[in-house]
Formats: sequence, structure tokens, C-alpha cells
Amino acid sequence: MLQKPRGTRDFLPDEMESRREVESTMRKVSATWGYREICTPEFEELDLFTVRSGEGIIQEMYVFEDKGGRKLALRPELTAPVLRMYVNEGKTLPKPLRWYYFADCFRYERPQKGRYRQFWQFGVELIGADTPFAEAEVIMLAHEILSSCDISFTLHVGHLSFMRILLKELDPADQKRARMFLDKRDTAGLEEYLSSRDQSSLSERLISLAGCRNLEEVFSITGDFPERGRIEELFTILDQSGIHYTLNPGIARGLDYYTGMVFEAFAENLGAENQVLGGGTYRLAHLFGGEDTPSCGFAIGFDRIMVARGEKPAEVGKSVGVACTGEGRSWALHVARKFREAGIRTLFDLTGKSIGQQLSGISRFAVYAVIIGSREQETRTVTLKDLHSGVQKTLSLQDALSEVCGDDTR
Repeated sequence: MLQKPRGTRDFLPDEMESRREVESTMRKVSATWGYREICTPEFEELDLFTVRSGEGIIQEMYVFEDKGGRKLALRPELTAPVLRMYVNEGKTLPKPLRWYYFADCFRYERPQKGRYRQFWQFGVELIGADTPFAEAEVIMLAHEILSSCDISFTLHVGHLSFMRILLKELDPADQKRARMFLDKRDTAGLEEYLSSRDQSSLSERLISLAGCRNLEEVFSITGDFPERGRIEELFTILDQSGIHYTLNPGIARGLDYYTGMVFEAFAENLGAENQVLGGGTYRLAHLFGGEDTPSCGFAIGFDRIMVARGEKPAEVGKSVGVACTGEGRSWALHVARKFREAGIRTLFDLTGKSIGQQLSGISRFAVYAVIIGSREQETRTVTLKDLHSGVQKTLSLQDALSEVCGDDTR
């Protein structure tokens, strides 16, 4: 028997309904902030990803040649494709551009809980705005989206200027190693490594910086620098917004990618792989042939959100099953169409068995049963049965619609 490829999943209807419900919520929240959906190809030129990340990323990607010998890759993430699209299609559009996307990505890595070779991302990009308010808007939107997903999470906000100021004392190779220890929160490894480079005092300052939880403490370690006013304004806006966040100047990941503000979110019940969101400010458009353009965005690991939510069935709304005799079929078809036009999930029994047997099958998936025989056909009525309470009524079609919908549909 053929199996699905390693690192991929099949989704049955219950799970798909839950996923679509969360996806729809994310879309609705983004739309209320003025963000509009975009879509990019599933595969891109390989150079799109190696121009920024280097050839080493090829080992983590699905790469292939097409029949014309062109090197292509299934997208491992979506920010680069979005900025490529901006350069190709959107650079003349009025700024700022508020875009969001929901799509699957592909990475060749070891599958584990919350990490797959095919996975989905929901993301936002704000392109062409370079102010503290623009950065704050993206953080606030991320917070609202995660809050709408019914998960418990913590939001950490930092700024890479803090780390860059201290790390500039090291050469590039030592900076990279120090960032690795900081990213893994390996303070012992950091102390040992920097001691071997006669930089013990720097390791103390870096560790102290990572532990700061207010800007006053941060600036007492970093000293004053040109971006201080902008950073203070950003955090003032966040405080005024009323969202809950933690200042985390120890965020070191993405120093080669992000240019300033960075933020991350962590779900509380995912174990070690608990990061569900990452984002910040960046400038990528010039790498793809465009002008240097300020941008800010984030990506949400949709699959981890679903794991963090746990088993929560989707709200499927009212549902009706239609049971009929042969004599009542033509009226039953009309009734079913009217229920569907009212937005009610309506399924026809397909077995042709007795009414009792049809009702037994309908009770497995519906809240109400609509029963139609020759009498209902003649009188243009329906027999409506509440399958939870067992109460059964003979009603006009319009009254039956009102009963199921819970309001007056006339």
C-alpha cells in the first residue's frame, strides 16, 4: 500500500474544518487592519533563496531542474517571494503596501512534533513605511491575530541595535559564534568561548543585556546611540496600545537578516519547539533588483498554532438531514434547495431505506431532520424533528427555516 511522503500529512474533514476556521479568523483580523491577500508561486528560481542565504540553504530545500534546465526550488519561506513580487509587480503602487498571505512551504528537514517538510505559514508584510508607528502596527496586528486563535502565548520584543553595539568589539567570525550561543541561551558556552578570546567582560555585559526587562537597564549597558529616540518611541506606542509583551534585548537570531526591531511569540504548551511567530524590520528589495525599501513583517507557524490549540472542533453551525419517501422526493428536493439557500448545511439521505433507517443515519451528522412523505408533498409542509430533544413538528417551509435559523427569515 502506498504511503504519504515522510514529513507530510493527510487532513480529514474534522481537522480541515478546524484549520479553515482558524485561517478564516486570521484573514478577518488582517483585513480589519487594512491588509489584503496576495499569492506567489509554489516554486521559484533557486537564486531567489540563495542570493540572501547562500548555497548552504540548498541542503534544506527541495531543489530540481525543469525540462529547460532551469534550477528551481519549492519555496522554503514566503518573505523572499513576496519581496520578489513587490519588485516585479508592486514597486509603483502607492506606499505603504499592506499585504498578507497564507500558503504552504517546503523544507527538507527531520520531521518532529510541530515541524514538517510541508507546512503552512500565515504572514504579513508592511512595505514602504519606515517609522516606529509602522513597526508597532505590525507587532500589534501579530498580537491580535494570535489572541484570536485561542492559544496562550507570550510576546517578546527586542531591537538588534542592542546586541550589535556590544558585538562590534568582535571580528565577524567571533560575532557569529557569540550569536549562536546567545540564540541557544547557552550562557556557559558563551562565557567559555569569549574567555578563550580574552573577552570575559563582554560575555558578562551580553548576559546582563539579555536579562534586562526595561529600557533604562538596557541603555545603562549599551550607552547612548543614534537610534535610541526611535526605539523609545516604538516601546511608548506599544505601551499605549495596551498589548501585553516582554522586552527582550537578548534576541540574537536574524542579525544577518533583520535591520532593527525584532519580535517573537511562544506558545505555552508546545515543549522545546514552542516558537509560533517571528518577525521584524528588514530590507530585501535591493537584493532582487529593486530599490532599497524599508519593510516590516512576520510569519506565523500555522501548524504549531493548531497543535497549541489542541482538539477544538470547528463551529459547523446548524445542519439538516432530509429523509423522504419516493412519493415526497420532488418536494424534498425543493425543500433541501431552500435550506441551502438559507446557508444551512443540508444533506440528503442517499440510501432509499425506510424513514426510520434514514433517520438513524441522519442522527450521526445533523441537528435537525426534515421528513417528507406523500402527506407533506400534498400539503407543501415539512415535518421538522429536533434530533437532540426528539421534538417533532409539522410546519410550513418558511416556519421550518425560521425554526432552524433561529430568527425570522420571512
